[in-house]
Amino acid sequence: MRPEDLELLVTRAMPFGKHKGTLIADLPGNYLNWFAREGFPPGEIGRLLALMQEIDHNGLKDILRPLRQHAGS
Repeated sequence: MRPEDLELLVTRAMPFGKHKGTLIADLPGNYLNWFAREGFPPGEIGRLLALMQEIDHNGLKDILRPLRQHAGS
């Protein structure tokens, strides 16, 4: 993980699929878990989805709250 990846979670939208346009940080856990089972896509989007799945799975979504506030400024 790169430090800037956390900020990307609250600013980057899902580029494809059922939840296209949804911020990666706002994707539902069951969708993230599906990727964990089936395989994450290659590249940056896969890295961000894997990171978000790990954060969601471990109940750590609150660590994104300050970044959301900063991104909204």
